[in-house]
Formats: sequence, structure tokens, C-alpha cells
Amino acid sequence: MKYQLALGSVLLGISASSFAQSSVTLYGIIDTGIELVTHANAAGNSVVRMPGITGEFPSRWGIRGKEGLGGGLSAVFVLESGFNTRGGTLNQGGRLFGRQAYVGLESPYGTLTFGRQYTMTYWAILDSDLLGPDIYGGTGSFDQYMPSARSDNTIAYKGTFSGFTFGATYSFGRDSAGTGNSPGQGTCVGSIPGSSQSCREWSTMLRYDMNGYGVAGAYDEQRGGPGAAANLYDGTAPFALTQSGDKDVRMQLNGYGHIGPVKLGAGWLGRHVETVSPALPDVRSNLYYLTASYNVTPAFIFDGGVYRIVNRADDTRGTIAALRTTYLLSKRSAVYLQGAYLFNSAHAAYTVSQGGGGTTPAPGIGQLGVMAGIRHSF
Repeated sequence: MKYQLALGSVLLGISASSFAQSSVTLYGIIDTGIELVTHANAAGNSVVRMPGITGEFPSRWGIRGKEGLGGGLSAVFVLESGFNTRGGTLNQGGRLFGRQAYVGLESPYGTLTFGRQYTMTYWAILDSDLLGPDIYGGTGSFDQYMPSARSDNTIAYKGTFSGFTFGATYSFGRDSAGTGNSPGQGTCVGSIPGSSQSCREWSTMLRYDMNGYGVAGAYDEQRGGPGAAANLYDGTAPFALTQSGDKDVRMQLNGYGHIGPVKLGAGWLGRHVETVSPALPDVRSNLYYLTASYNVTPAFIFDGGVYRIVNRADDTRGTIAALRTTYLLSKRSAVYLQGAYLFNSAHAAYTVSQGGGGTTPAPGIGQLGVMAGIRHSF
């Protein structure tokens, strides 16, 4: 009897210890508002709408878990779903967990994960573009892959050592839903028997962060395959990238720091779309940005940025100047007012808003976007 009681106590202790080392967290952001966009079609008409994708942040909910396995090793997982607040529908091409869905192991030597997850393009730009996935964040307006830099079927590693962070991803088939990673760029499922490079994606990053300052560099390469396309988002039509030798490459260098109470971030993003077929174009573009953020009071934040893209192959250029004010009602709730103006060159038809399709102006026409919104995080 004493033996049974002792054994029961030990088992209960092990169970309690295991439970104490495990955690599952439910989290999310709900963000929406009302937006005005001028010259939202070829006729020059304006539109007033509730955006479908983002405000200050894209709406999402998720579950994050971690279990301690001993010796500094933990099992981790994330399931994260993006949704359209105005209609309650799923974003990321209708995926249930379109933002992230992965499981892996975490240790002092880094984290190794498997599933749908961010490429290193996302992690490299995270601290330098201070407007980030905002509806008027220029990196996303000029290249919609930037706030959606994810890939399906992916192995990822990321580790930090003495201020240096190294990361890499490899995808066996980067996009199975088409609209979830790069809007307008088709599907590229993989893996394809007999074609080891079709629909592959790989990325790598090196960054250094110390005492509020940092620099980062990244390389991201997407291979072509059946159903794939490249979209330059400048008003020109997407073109096919169906050969495994076709490449869509993005490289970036950036940094961030502080001047007194002001945080600054700046960077360069170069894109090169290279095709095997001589009938299809090779296109290069260069995107530059400078952003800043200032806490006027602990509750009142003022930030903004200037973004410039040059695409010589298409003879298209665009400049976005954006300003945003945010008032924190609490640690979880905030209201905001923001605006941006887009200058298009004569042949360019970029759009200022990332709030969903339907706001492309005529070539050479500028756009004003203004949005008032509210967000809550949990």
C-alpha cells in the first residue's frame, strides 16, 4: 500500500512537472477602419471602403505552444490564421492557417521548424521598415510579396549567437493556393517528379542587433514551375515563370537605429526576375526607403516613411510618402489616423493601398489614401 502511494506521488509529481514546462497561448489582432482612395480606377473615381486585408496590422488569430523536453530542448508549434474583418472570410488564398502552420524543435543552438512559415525576407526587414505591413507601407504597396513573404512545404532554421542572427529556409513547393504568398503570381505547388528545382524557394539572412541598433542582409530566390507567374505591381501584366530555370530573386540590405528619442530605419530592396525563354523579359527593380517613429507621449505615437521604386525595364517609377498617428487607449487597444500620397511616373500604375484589389489608377496618375481605424490585440 505504501509502495502504491509512493508510486502515485511520483507519477503525480512528474505529471505536474511536465505540465509546468508546457504552455499554449491563444493570441490575435483585430484591425479595421474606413478608407478613402482617390483615382481608384482608370476613370479617376474615388472609393470609400472598409479595407479587406490590413489597417495598421493584418487581422489574425493564432495558437502558439511550447513544451520543455529537458536539457534546454523544447518542442514548439504555431498555427496562425489571417482573416478579413469586414466579411469574416479567410485571407491567404482561403487557407485555414494561412499565415503560419509549423512544428519544430528549439534549443540554445537555434530553432528548426517544418511547415508553412515566413521566409528570411520577412525577418530581415522586420525592424528597418517601421511602417511594416501597414496599409500604406510602401514596401508592400510596391511589392506585395514583402508583407506576405511565406512559403509552403518549408524547412526553416534560425539561431542567434552574441548579437548575430543567421537564418535559412528551403521550400519543396512554395505556393499551393496562389493568392496567399504573392498576389497575382499564380500557383507553384511542387514537388514535381523529374524536375528537382520546379517551384523551389530558398532564402538566407544574416543580421546583427545590439543596444537598439542593427543591420541585416537577405537573399530570397523563387524558382518557376507549372502555373507560376511574376507580377511587378506597376500596372504591367504578370508574365509566366513556368520553367524550373526561371528565377524571381530579391536581395536586401537595411539597418535601424536611434537619434535621441527618434527611431530610424532605412534600406534597399533589389528584385531581379530572370527567365529562360528569350521571348519573356528579364526585369530588375530597386526599392529604397527611409522610415521614422517618435513617441510624443507614452500613449501617442507619430511615424512615417518615404519609399521610392525604380523599374527601368518597364520605365516605371513610384514614390510614396506616408504619415501615421496612433493613440493607445490601453496596452491592447488603439485608434489611428493615417494617410499617404503616391506619385506615379508617366507609365506607372502602382497603387497606394494594400487594403485589397480594385484601386489601381490610370498610368501616370497619383493617388491619395486616408484611413481612420481601430485595433485590439489579445
